[in-house]
Amino acid sequence: MTGRERADGTADGTAGGAAGGRTPPEPCHEEVCLTCSDEAVPARVVRLLDAGLAVAEAGRGAGRETVEISVALVDAQVGDVVLVHAREAIAVLRGVDT
Repeated sequence: MTGRERADGTADGTAGGAAGGRTPPEPCHEEVCLTCSDEAVPARVVRLLDAGLAVAEAGRGAGRETVEISVALVDAQVGDVVLVHAREAIAVLRGVDT
């Protein structure tokens, strides 16, 4: 597998269509995108969207990136720092700044 392929064979981190009626995130355009790499990264939730989605900022300084993520698995609010893997928030981090 390359850095952009998943075990289900999709190359962009989506499952081949809208799951549960939601629009899948945009495909990766880099060799390895911020939230598709093999590690989870912290990101700050800047806006909550419908259908368990949110807009988050990750990275530091000039490398800061705004991404759409799923927050369906966590109880995240605007301003929270969440741990994101494959565009899915998997934990809310308390006392962490990005």
